Amino acid sequence: MNALLLSALIQVESGGNDYARGKHGELGPLQITPKVVRDVNRIAHAHFQWTRMTNRQESIRVATIYLDHYANGLDDLSRARVWNGGPRGHLKSPTRAYARRVRKELDKQLITISKTNRR
Repeated sequence: MNALLLSALIQVESGGNDYARGKHGELGPLQITPKVVRDVNRIAHAHFQWTRMTNRQESIRVATIYLDHYANGLDDLSRARVWNGGPRGHLKSPTRAYARRVRKELDKQLITISKTNRR
């Protein structure tokens, strides 16, 4: 999983807040729903708990399993669209705006990295 993509998703989803709670049952830095946790547990034969999604490392692991399963071989923005819109999210037009927000965050992070490397 691309670390920059994960960082951008975290910024877009929660502004980096590990304890963020969404209006529709989303939790943690990646705003994971109970449905995603159940799906990942099924896919990976795992035992993740939705209440633990405020743990950044666990939420990253859940997102990685989910995206590796449903978005394997897709580019980063398509992977972001799957994260936002579900297994076929990269095909749904409403996820385009989300991808633009992720692209903007990726660009911002790349600029920061570039400036840091010049010092």
